[in-house]
Amino acid sequence: EDQLVESGGGSVQAGGSLRLSCTTDAFTLADFHMAWFRLTPGPECELVAAISGDGNTFYSDSVNGRFTITQDKAGNTVNLLMNNLKSEDTAEYYCATAERGCTVPADYAGQGTQVTVSS
Repeated sequence: EDQLVESGGGSVQAGGSLRLSCTTDAFTLADFHMAWFRLTPGPECELVAAISGDGNTFYSDSVNGRFTITQDKAGNTVNLLMNNLKSEDTAEYYCATAERGCTVPADYAGQGTQVTVSS
């Protein structure tokens, strides 16, 4: 998979918000089902949210109602707005095609972005 660049992670207190972004110069993100995965030590992996090229979205039960995935076709980005963050949202977040699925960090095309939520 071609290189993807994630950004926007950081450290926030519970209840705060962050906005993650994913972009690439290699292909048009809207041509694919794109997704955000998160990995925690264990290792545990979760498909957090996904979006199709025509804008259909999916959210895991753990983030539904708090996270919003969007795509900016002009900027070729896929964004994840995370509101009301909880300590259990702490993880490394990766952007990937949905078909990539949960896997080890080395198999993702990007470096990931760390989100740390303190209670």
